[in-house]
Amino acid sequence: MEPSQHASAVLEGSRLALARLMTQVENGEEQGLQVLDILFAYTGRAHLVGVTGSPGTGKSSLVNQLALSYRKPMVGEPRRVGVVAVDPSSPFTGGAILGDRVRMRDLAGDLGVFIRSMATRGSLGGLAASTSRLVQALDAAGYEVILIETVGAGQAEVDVARLAHTTLVVEAPGLGDDIQAIKAGILEIADILVVNKADRPGVESTERALRSMLQLAHPTRHIFVDSGGHHAMQTEFSSAETAHSAGPGDGIPASESDEWMWTPPILRTVAIEGQGVQELAAEIVKHRQYLVDSGGLEQRERQRVKTEVDNLLHDRLLRQWRSSIPSELYNEVIRRVMDRETSPWQAARELAA
Repeated sequence: MEPSQHASAVLEGSRLALARLMTQVENGEEQGLQVLDILFAYTGRAHLVGVTGSPGTGKSSLVNQLALSYRKPMVGEPRRVGVVAVDPSSPFTGGAILGDRVRMRDLAGDLGVFIRSMATRGSLGGLAASTSRLVQALDAAGYEVILIETVGAGQAEVDVARLAHTTLVVEAPGLGDDIQAIKAGILEIADILVVNKADRPGVESTERALRSMLQLAHPTRHIFVDSGGHHAMQTEFSSAETAHSAGPGDGIPASESDEWMWTPPILRTVAIEGQGVQELAAEIVKHRQYLVDSGGLEQRERQRVKTEVDNLLHDRLLRQWRSSIPSELYNEVIRRVMDRETSPWQAARELAA
């Protein structure tokens, strides 16, 4: 099939064409990249929601329930949902292990949902290098919400924040990793904090630890109108709820968006029973509206595109450079570094000269 025909089939809603495109993209085939080039003009409409957190917090169950909530909303029309689930790579086949995908069987048979599991293939940060391309394929195919679940690899999980518009960080009581999660940069990447498995003992202490750190990390900006009718601002350390409530809904013009901030709310869920999931979906909608009103959505999209272009440029330039120098010279420099005759920095300067 010609790239133009393949792209047309994806745009017309062919799930088979979309699945084949994703396989080609994940394998790095040139035809798949050509199809993506054609489809790129049709992207940029989906809301990208990253779901990350420590292993064992119930991310797959939460993604399953979130997708169901979009397909069967309490109000409004159902939305088409794409799911990209990044799994660890099998040490034997290099493919996705698919461990928790069985928990998404509730979505089987729903033509408004497309689920793709992919292997990390050695990529750090819980995101495979081709994840953004798979997301673009789903976006072009008309999926309105794309949930990106990462493998839960630790501190390098911040990669998901560079790809998603809204990032959910999932915690669970009883794992003994409250402080570890904070060390992993949880407050830097989270737009919404989710305490899943909230029916377990210790949920209060987990939530209390997260809330305390939020109060230290996010100063609240109170906006008020002075006697002259002008907006004024006072900054102090306060509760997360107060900071969260200061936003577009309070009548603050979007042009003054730099005068108020979003502090991640903390929500409790029991994903396996669907408890708190509708409230979480509503909070995701609220965060998107905040991004739209504050101009943050355009900024995040720009940063996402910049990161992708930089990564592609880095890979291309590295391949071109490697092909331009004799392999004997490269291996000799590596040998001298191994023998401690020169440092890696000196070697890089020498090879780049």
